[in-house]
Amino acid sequence: MSRSMWRSTVCGLAAATVACIATLASAQERPAGPPPAARPGLNPQQISELGHEHKTHYGALAPQNLAKKRPKAPWDLTSTWFVDLRRAFGDFRFGPPYPEFLEAGQQAMKEAAEAQKKGERYRDSIGQCYPAGMPMIMTRVWPISMVQLPTVIYMMFGFTNSLRIIYLDGRQHTDPDIVVPTYNGESIGRWEGDTLVVHTKYFEPNEHWIDSGLPISDQFEIVERMKMKEDGKILEIEYIMTDPKNWKGEWRSTKRWLRMDYSDIPEVECLPNLNKNLPSTAEGSAEVDRRAKEGEKK
Repeated sequence: MSRSMWRSTVCGLAAATVACIATLASAQERPAGPPPAARPGLNPQQISELGHEHKTHYGALAPQNLAKKRPKAPWDLTSTWFVDLRRAFGDFRFGPPYPEFLEAGQQAMKEAAEAQKKGERYRDSIGQCYPAGMPMIMTRVWPISMVQLPTVIYMMFGFTNSLRIIYLDGRQHTDPDIVVPTYNGESIGRWEGDTLVVHTKYFEPNEHWIDSGLPISDQFEIVERMKMKEDGKILEIEYIMTDPKNWKGEWRSTKRWLRMDYSDIPEVECLPNLNKNLPSTAEGSAEVDRRAKEGEKK
């Protein structure tokens, strides 16, 4: 390269560098515009709404509520429990016997039977991380930890760590115009002698099934009659379920749980991306078949 060409190239690079620095300096000198306005703090009304504050009664854990004088409960179910499947594993199901189903239930029974003949899963919403919901969450083959206080019973399920709350403080069911339906519903309990009677309603029906894909509607309700048996070693619950959109009359079933004083529930999360490793899910079953076919080709 000649000296003149070299000098020209160096000058060109120097000029470009100077221009670049000047541009950056100019950009830094220009005002960046007003910073985003700071978000104001919450006002009392917002705190009340976001904190789900009741307008007419104390929360179940409020000291004022817990301190109220009440008759002593005839029994305390605080412990960990496991559904009694000693007679048969299928006892986690709520039928048979079944009620007289209407069209949707009849269709579900037919489709479930056809899927079983083909070795396929039917309405496996739980396998896709949808909540099991009541009543099936009570009989999933996982332990349940229960804590009983004078105002409330908390049930914490080993299966996906679902939560169920039974209020015992005399409150009424929420106004249907403002209630938010849930998979475990809103449960209100009262004592009748040594029996705890629990009325639950306001269920979310989306992807919410009983047994093998039997549907529920927004009119589904459950009454449970809970009794303690065998010196507190057995919890027995009679279920009385109604849903005028899906079956006629009452669907009754009685279940038992074993007290497990040497057991705790673990933390459990349902992760869709892990379902293919669980043969009990539809995705996992398909993955097992896929791997088996790949093995045959080798």
